Amino acid sequence: MSTPTVLADTEIVRVGDVAEQIRGVSYSKADVRTAPQTGYIPLLRGGNVHEHGLAFDDLQFVPDESVSQKQVLQAGDIVVVASSGSLSGVGKAACVPAGFHGTFGAFCKVVRPTDKIDASYLGHYFRTADYRSKVSSMAAGANINNLRNEHLDGLKIRLPALGEQRRIAAILDKTDELHAKRRQALAHLDALTRSIFHAMFGDPILNPMGWPLVALSQLGTLERGQSKHRPRNDPKLLGGSHPLIQTGDVANASGYVRKFSATYSEFGLKQSKKWPAGTLCITIAANIAKTAILKLDACFPDSVVGFESDAATIEYVRTWFSFLQKTLEARAPESAQKNINLAILRGVEVPAPPLDMRRRFAERVAAIEQLKSQHEIHLYELEDLSASLQHRAFSGQL
Repeated sequence: MSTPTVLADTEIVRVGDVAEQIRGVSYSKADVRTAPQTGYIPLLRGGNVHEHGLAFDDLQFVPDESVSQKQVLQAGDIVVVASSGSLSGVGKAACVPAGFHGTFGAFCKVVRPTDKIDASYLGHYFRTADYRSKVSSMAAGANINNLRNEHLDGLKIRLPALGEQRRIAAILDKTDELHAKRRQALAHLDALTRSIFHAMFGDPILNPMGWPLVALSQLGTLERGQSKHRPRNDPKLLGGSHPLIQTGDVANASGYVRKFSATYSEFGLKQSKKWPAGTLCITIAANIAKTAILKLDACFPDSVVGFESDAATIEYVRTWFSFLQKTLEARAPESAQKNINLAILRGVEVPAPPLDMRRRFAERVAAIEQLKSQHEIHLYELEDLSASLQHRAFSGQL
């Protein structure tokens, strides 16, 4: 074990000096259940780990006997995504809250704090920009991105006295509470949109109002995105001024694509196509039938389909898909990864109420979106504040 460096009243230590790592559970696919049952324990996977915490809405369940006592999660454990096909996914980390009884899969690791460090303090470190930057550079691999034990053990963290750790953690916890309230308000507004849909059009699956069923292709035009050049990660394709939207951007857009994580060069644009703002993006690979409306002109690859129609129909179809996404994903054929093709999408039958009703619905959604925009502005401000506080906390300035 290395000797900590002493700076005033603060030590600089390795994560491996104050926490232990635990490997995830290996199991057979045949043993997995998708609903709770006696003798099975909930299992967290990489998709359950999010920037603001763990999500428990898509759990799998594995036999109790496949899980060692050490692999049963404890409050304060930090679940880390250790392997992912996406570099942006590897290293994601979230703390386990009190009251959750479960375990975690083999593509994850758990960092379990010892009594040498406050668990909440350590958990906040795993959400800092400094941590994300370090794990991204360490994990990059040729085919799949991996974090090894030595990567996490070797991370260095400022370790003040235990009372000071708790004071810092309490400040950062408060910003988390404010974040949670804003996100909860946004979730309520999303639920309001769905409630209005139900009130105006009835159940989107049962169609109790008897709206005529028409193929999606009759409501507008559908065309796959374009990315003709191979390899797709050729550096000369990227780095220009043309926004490039990918499946993850659509899946994480909360209904409207306003941000992008990559751009095409002029060469990239020539082998692709730029779609106008107002286009509905529908994912057909990896993330199946996730939808979001472009708020900017952008390109996207052939794993995304563009749907163009009048604005009211676009909004109606986007909301209708939000009810059907899980069903369409379950029906998708699975090869190397789940996907649906353009023919399937064109033939999907959609209840088609009159256009004037779709327009009234779109007007109500627009009013809700104005409220959401105000909450999102406050959320962005909180995120900036949180990032600043995290930096100060772990550089000895808080």
